[in-house]
Amino acid sequence: MAVDEPRVVGGIQKTRPIEEIKSVVIRFVGDSGDGMQLTGNEFSKSVARAGHDFATHPDYPSEIRAPTGTLFGVSGYQIQFSSGEVFTSGDAPDVLVAMNPAALKTNLPDVKHGGMIIANAGAFNKANLQKAGYQSNPLDDGTLTDFRLYTIDISELTAQALKDTGISKKEIGRCKNYYALGLMLCLYSRPLESEEGNIRAKFAKKPEIAEANVIALRAGYAYAESTEMFVSTYQVRAADIKPGRYRSLTGNHAAALGFAAASELAQVPLFLGSYPITPATDILQELSALKHFNITTFQAEDEIAGICSAIGAAYGGVLGLTTTSGPGMALKTEALGLAVMLELPLVITNVQRG
Repeated sequence: MAVDEPRVVGGIQKTRPIEEIKSVVIRFVGDSGDGMQLTGNEFSKSVARAGHDFATHPDYPSEIRAPTGTLFGVSGYQIQFSSGEVFTSGDAPDVLVAMNPAALKTNLPDVKHGGMIIANAGAFNKANLQKAGYQSNPLDDGTLTDFRLYTIDISELTAQALKDTGISKKEIGRCKNYYALGLMLCLYSRPLESEEGNIRAKFAKKPEIAEANVIALRAGYAYAESTEMFVSTYQVRAADIKPGRYRSLTGNHAAALGFAAASELAQVPLFLGSYPITPATDILQELSALKHFNITTFQAEDEIAGICSAIGAAYGGVLGLTTTSGPGMALKTEALGLAVMLELPLVITNVQRG
């Protein structure tokens, strides 16, 4: 079903149809430094406030730090939201937001036939195309004829929007994820106001960065609202959910609450010794905020120190816990052998990268 939405372009009132859809799967992908996890998380918050049922899937590269622009360094975030019940983050994306050639190449096989691709054309330069293994530019060589392709120079448009803010070129580059978020909020009929509040709260200690991100967000929204390249916008009705208070919960947050509950029920203090590593760091952050439940958190200088501190805590009679991800697990193996030899109780959480 489609209805016409009145709008004003160049002083002339026009209408753009709003297409009503039951559910949609969106995937944001880019380099590890492009802020796709933040973009996806903020879009999810907007979806939650709208009353949709949804599920998300953050996808981190397995390498510790792959070279910028390479296939190995692509980071993604997928969300499925619906007017009905949602059980997974979805399989094939209806929409792919690709911030560079590597992101497009690694994710294109998953996109539905006829799906929408929004590509950051500014990143499709010769160097990035070579890093991704492209012999020619897929945006104009016919590779994407089976999809609805929208090429938008997000990098340059963000730079233009922020040219008078006084922040550095590097900082301007970091704002392009909020430009992409503004595009998607407009395309899926979500308001800006609450997201602007989120930005100012998140960057409260850096008001100049907060303001730059707000400007980028508004610019992206305005582009989607005013350009003639988008035939229609989309709307998903709120899900039929029983009224009440709801919480948006990640797996890491749930794990942290579970550890706190286990400590309370066992009446044994909890000690977490951990070295920050994506995507396990959130457990350390969440438990550090629960110290009033007799929980001690220790941010160690490396993975080995993290597990050894937990072993020491276990030897002292408390519940010893250490958290990590794949590469960090490899570094912990020798100390793990020590815990086994001493027959000490130790909990290791390995938050795997897919």
